[in-house]
Amino acid sequence: MSVFDEGIFLGRVRLDGGGHPRIVTVRDGKVVDITAKAAPTVRDICEMDDPAGYVRSAQGNVVADLDAVLEGQADGVTLLSPVDLQAIKASGVTFVVSLLERVIEEQAKGDAGRADQLRGEMLALIGEDLSQLVPGSDAAMAVKAKLIEKGVWSQYLEVGIGPDAEIFTKCQPMASVGHGASVGLHPISTWNNPEPEVALIVSSTGEILGATLGNDVNLRDVEGRSALLLGKAKDNNASAALGPFIRLFDGDFSLDDVKQMEIALEVVGEDGFRLSGHSSMSQISRTPESLVAAALGTHHQYPDGLALYLGTMFAPVQDRDGEGKGFTHKRGDVVTISTPALGALVNTVGLCTECAPWTYGPRALMGDLARAGLL
Repeated sequence: MSVFDEGIFLGRVRLDGGGHPRIVTVRDGKVVDITAKAAPTVRDICEMDDPAGYVRSAQGNVVADLDAVLEGQADGVTLLSPVDLQAIKASGVTFVVSLLERVIEEQAKGDAGRADQLRGEMLALIGEDLSQLVPGSDAAMAVKAKLIEKGVWSQYLEVGIGPDAEIFTKCQPMASVGHGASVGLHPISTWNNPEPEVALIVSSTGEILGATLGNDVNLRDVEGRSALLLGKAKDNNASAALGPFIRLFDGDFSLDDVKQMEIALEVVGEDGFRLSGHSSMSQISRTPESLVAAALGTHHQYPDGLALYLGTMFAPVQDRDGEGKGFTHKRGDVVTISTPALGALVNTVGLCTECAPWTYGPRALMGDLARAGLL
């Protein structure tokens, strides 16, 4: 039995011939269009009292076989990112491994060749296991004091073990790409990587409704030169992937399941290179609830809700083009991010300047919905 037969899934597709994106679910191996005037957007469903109940009972029409859609073989059907009007936010440095790699990026000043040496020096200084440190705790502050004394305190260590989480905007609403799409690297970058993550779907009131997979594409050299270049490192055309579908929480799937997920990553290059790894959500240093609270609350509102990337513990260090050169993407890399409860998100790496430009925003969506009589 497929995972898609077990859960309640919500997503979006575009049909050839134009018009508005269709809101879809999965039933009996089929992708089913449930677009309705009562809920013409994913955002509208996510603002309901019982999104899973609505999707489970919504009337719909079969669009295509699920397998054909996932494989890009369904004539006239393109799978889109499963969110629409939601803000797309991300959490940074939420795992110890990613904390270490961010400090290395900063110390290396964008030079991948120095990473191995710096990694060894950092591990000798702080040890390999900071996973039991609670950010902001007395123990964490003691480690902070030790690192300051040694002269290696970093802005990344501040958000990794300090009291405040790093929350940033990954891209604008409707700018994320879906399963099967190309993901974009800025052409100036020579050191970059995928970031396999879980993204939570959150309503405007802060209720966590479900989860999907995400690739928080990252330019390590750009951010390593300066954290003030975070926007250039993170927010480029086609640099945020989500999908294939949102799995909504119900009696069989909850946030507790998300907290125990193992997220697998595979990168296969046209040059024959293969890389694999995984992230264990159980190793996250800040709870998903605390990250949502850091993003949304009385201090900051999102009237259309948000998708929140939770961060990754996977920072690839496997050499690709020679000893000590580490990993970086090449055009044509196929990136697969997967976990049994959510399926697989597959994207092909290209340059952001060559990926399909982002031209369909909220205004275009509202116009298409109005012409279809759905508003």
